[in-house]
Amino acid sequence: MSLQSVTDPAPLLTRRQIMGQVWADLTFVHWRVDPDLVAPLLPTGTRPDVHEGATYVGLVPFRMVGAGVGAGPGVPWLGTFAETNVRLYSVDPTGRRGVVFRSLEATRLAVVLGARLAFGLPYTWARMRVTHDAGTVTYQTSRRLPGPRGAGGSIVVRPGEPVEADPLAAFLTSRWGLHTRWLGRTLYVPNHHGPWPLHRAELVHLDDTLVAAAGLPDLVGRAPDSVLWSPGVRTVFGLPFDATTPRTGA
Repeated sequence: MSLQSVTDPAPLLTRRQIMGQVWADLTFVHWRVDPDLVAPLLPTGTRPDVHEGATYVGLVPFRMVGAGVGAGPGVPWLGTFAETNVRLYSVDPTGRRGVVFRSLEATRLAVVLGARLAFGLPYTWARMRVTHDAGTVTYQTSRRLPGPRGAGGSIVVRPGEPVEADPLAAFLTSRWGLHTRWLGRTLYVPNHHGPWPLHRAELVHLDDTLVAAAGLPDLVGRAPDSVLWSPGVRTVFGLPFDATTPRTGA
């Protein structure tokens, strides 16, 4: 895989926009793993995407701000909430690179139910807080429904210097869609956003059970291989389509 292939700018959406939102105060905590470990967890027809022979498992807490339907404005209250996801990295037969979510915690029950029904995404309802204090950012999470009830924990990071050229950071964050399995089909949901303003981050504290609950035990017991932070970007999503659809017309 060439460096150019993971640092290209986001492709423009060629399908109708179905939602827009701002991702803010994101922390990316990642562990390097053997691709064989996560291959059974990916949707049918996709395989682990790799960087220098390994793939990664990500724990990503953040704030969703102003999410709205179509090209319209953000939905008041309902469109702003905290979220935490456990994610893997995938590539489909057409070569599209994406994200696969093993779990997504959110504080808005209506969002959880809507995302499950519309796209089959494994959203769960949770209590969460994101706070800033003395140069650190703290994320606290506790799952409500479905179980395991109380899964979550806390993450504290201290953002540092900006990231410039970094192939691994680009691999982990330059993702222009997600793969999901829904109604017997593997779908690709494209998105578009500008370049991430990324910073190195010090992991001050980590107490997490979400990664284990997502089917990946023992990872949190060792130090992560990458910790990044970003103030955020605005992103838009297009209509999903079958992941086997050729790139032309997608």
